[in-house]
Order: sequence, then structure tokens, then C-alpha cells
Amino acid sequence: MSSDAPTQSSPAVLGIASQRSPSTRRGARRARRFAVRQLADWGLAQDSELGRDVALIVAELAANAVTHGHVPGRDFEVRLTHTATRLHIEITDTRSDAAPTAPGTHPDNTPAETGRGLLIVEALAERWGVEARTPSPGKTVWAECALQRKTH
Repeated sequence: MSSDAPTQSSPAVLGIASQRSPSTRRGARRARRFAVRQLADWGLAQDSELGRDVALIVAELAANAVTHGHVPGRDFEVRLTHTATRLHIEITDTRSDAAPTAPGTHPDNTPAETGRGLLIVEALAERWGVEARTPSPGKTVWAECALQRKTH
């Protein structure tokens, strides 16, 4: 499966950063803090709309990796790619059988009582998706945010 992520060889890539975290609630918080610090290192304001959106997206995707992608003894990884126009966020875990479904629904399409985190991701990101990890096992849930927001 091909990835929509920018590659290191792409001339528009300004930076790539990644961090592995334990598949725990503490690891999810660590992933969010890593993303916020990385934005600052890249000169992107943490207290901007983009900074707040990225922090929320990473928090939601990391929480999902810990809750639904947890495999005992395995970490998850957060990877950020900064290009001239966007920020690409990836969270990779080692569980292939727990792919996210449409936000706010169960696999049988009934409304969910929990699991609304992807609704937040869908609202804040320009686009998001899921890809099988190669080599397997695992999956990557990714989201992209534009560096410059469109004004209406």
C-alpha cells in the first residue's frame, strides 16, 4: 500500500522527527508533549491554531493507539513530517486487526457511546487515513494539517 506521507527525498521536506513511546496512557501524553516541543523546534507557534490542532490530533491518535492498538511489550511511534505547506502526523502501532472505523460509529454502523476521538481528528485535519504497516503487523493512522489556514 502506498503512503501519502512526504518522503525525505522530497525537496519540500523541511524536517522529520519521530519518537517511540510505551503503549500506555503515560506514553500517549509523552507523544503529545513531543509533538508540541517539535513544533517549537521547527519555529511553529505552539499557541497558534495549528499548534493546538496538532496537539489534539496527536493526543487522540496516540490515545487510540494505546487503547485499541496495544500489544503487550510493544511501543507505538509518532512521526511528524514538516513540509513547506503542511504537517503530516503518523501514529503507528503493531496491531493490524484493530483498524479505526468511521468516526462515531461501530463496525455495524450503530452510533457509538464512546470513540468520538476520530471526529475530532476529522474536524481538525485537512485529511486523515489508515494504512497497513509494511512489513506487517500493524497499522499507521495519519492526518495532515495545512500550515496556512484558508480564510473565508
